[in-house]
Amino acid sequence: MLKSPRSEEENFYLDCRAAYLVVFKSSLSNITSKEQLCHVLQQAGRNPSLKLLNKYWTPRTKRLTFDDFCEILKKEKPTEQEELLRVFRKLDNDGDGHISVSELRKVLTTGGEQMTDEEVNEISSLINTKKDGQFDYAELCRTIMQTAEQCKAAAVEKMENDAKLKRQNFGNQPEGSPKSTAAAPAASTHPEALPNQEPDAALPRRDSRSSSRPSSARSRRSSVSSSIAMAASSSRSTKPLEPKLLQEFHHSHLKGCFFLEEDGSIVSLQYRLHVPQTTTVYITIQPLNLNQNQDKSSPWMSVDTALFVVTAGEGKEDSNVVCITEQRDKEQKFVWKGQLAEGTYYLLPFSTGCRLVPSRRSEGTEAAELVFRNQDTGELELTGEFRSALSDIFDVIDLDGNGLLSLEEYNLFEERTSGEKCDEDAWTVCKENFETKKNMLTRQGFMELNLMEANDREGDTRDLWITLEAMGYNRALEMVGACPFITDVYCEDVKPILQPVNLESGAKMLNTALQRSIVSRGEGRPIKGHEGVTVYTCRGESRISSLIANKTNQKVVVQVNNEQSKNCVSSRGMNVFAVEVPARTKIICQHVMPVNEKLEWIYSCVESVIC
Repeated sequence: MLKSPRSEEENFYLDCRAAYLVVFKSSLSNITSKEQLCHVLQQAGRNPSLKLLNKYWTPRTKRLTFDDFCEILKKEKPTEQEELLRVFRKLDNDGDGHISVSELRKVLTTGGEQMTDEEVNEISSLINTKKDGQFDYAELCRTIMQTAEQCKAAAVEKMENDAKLKRQNFGNQPEGSPKSTAAAPAASTHPEALPNQEPDAALPRRDSRSSSRPSSARSRRSSVSSSIAMAASSSRSTKPLEPKLLQEFHHSHLKGCFFLEEDGSIVSLQYRLHVPQTTTVYITIQPLNLNQNQDKSSPWMSVDTALFVVTAGEGKEDSNVVCITEQRDKEQKFVWKGQLAEGTYYLLPFSTGCRLVPSRRSEGTEAAELVFRNQDTGELELTGEFRSALSDIFDVIDLDGNGLLSLEEYNLFEERTSGEKCDEDAWTVCKENFETKKNMLTRQGFMELNLMEANDREGDTRDLWITLEAMGYNRALEMVGACPFITDVYCEDVKPILQPVNLESGAKMLNTALQRSIVSRGEGRPIKGHEGVTVYTCRGESRISSLIANKTNQKVVVQVNNEQSKNCVSSRGMNVFAVEVPARTKIICQHVMPVNEKLEWIYSCVESVIC
């Protein structure tokens, strides 16, 4: 039977994977340095400059996945031969088709985007120089283009000739949804070991997901499929869970924020809740609208939020899920109502990340101005745009909403942006130099502090941008990689005590809670031909979550195909992807939500074992 010709998109992903597998053993491996990024781009037929590498490998970058690599290649098209010729013709003063090697070296190392000596030497090695030191630049252009094509061809040939590499040619297709609904990668999917797993076994990180060219998922010999039709939110009945006399309940509240990390994981504060006696409790969580104009919502208001309430055990194995805020009230808050016994609990905020966008996706846009120099006084001042962003940041870190920053609140901000804490001595200096009230920093004092940082660096805003990016802002000063939220706890008979905590095991506890929730409430179906590999699918009111449990003694790689889903967005940010599941391990596969909640959405997924 004749094979149908590959489409242009299939060829693109084939070239991407081939180039990647020249440098790495698997597409599940990550790029961990700028040098590796340069090498793999060269294998893909690109000639990356230092400026291009710095564009995608920033000071905050720790790793890039194969999916990131594919996105870079989509944006950075190969240089055309005619484009190269136009550059050389500008150096050819007499128009005879020749220039000198020394002149080329001078231009490349002193003007515009300067190349390193190593980069220039690589180009020089391709030059066929004549006796007078001149060379035919048209010939050099042809050589450069041929070299790039030879790299690509050699990479594809190597993969085609290696049966093992070829089998890894499963893959994913980044979702082509509009920017407003672009999905971030999945929330953290730390695996949980099954009973017989060695405690020190290496566990993959969330970004060990795989990708490749689109797959038609024709082979279902070793697969399991799920199809669920979900009604539009407008057609679902919303139960008014709120007690009639809620205003008479004792109330505590705190704010928080989900932050999307570069590796796709989502982090936030956790909270400790103490209930002094058994009582009826009403718990809510919802995104926090920071827009002063109440008729206009902040862009993150559609981000999904939830709270897992777990018992406060010594470790993750000792904690148990008590309840989840899954139902919505008439105000579209996610809520839970019931009785809690006297004791201490952890509240673990959760979001799928489906509607959060990595801030680095906007790197190509021109950066907003943060400071300017007053023409009359010559002093630096903050721009209006930056002041507005700082005001929103102040509201996010002002957890109790009293309009002031305590040392504890300020330190949560410091840990997020710099990884350090402000001690009592430094806080005393801070209070001496900036506006405070009741020994706490005011909004104006917070502005003054940031202006001082700009002055200390004589207007250099690089450190300010590091702070902004850590808080989820892109270069246009839009908060796209974060979602502020507020959680409220009401108790009928007693005042609840709610405190923010930096819980070291919080991520593990949340992941364990998610896994147990999916397994206990979802439908488990083994993959055909692989009875030890089970896919659990859990249907909630506003999302569908799946988990893969590998009970075998061997690692498996499972391809997940959502191509037949309608009006859906996956937390993985793609239609088709692969998940590597170590032996005797459970991993959260994905969360799926509707792109448009006002329309019906259909979840249709096929999971297949690749190897």
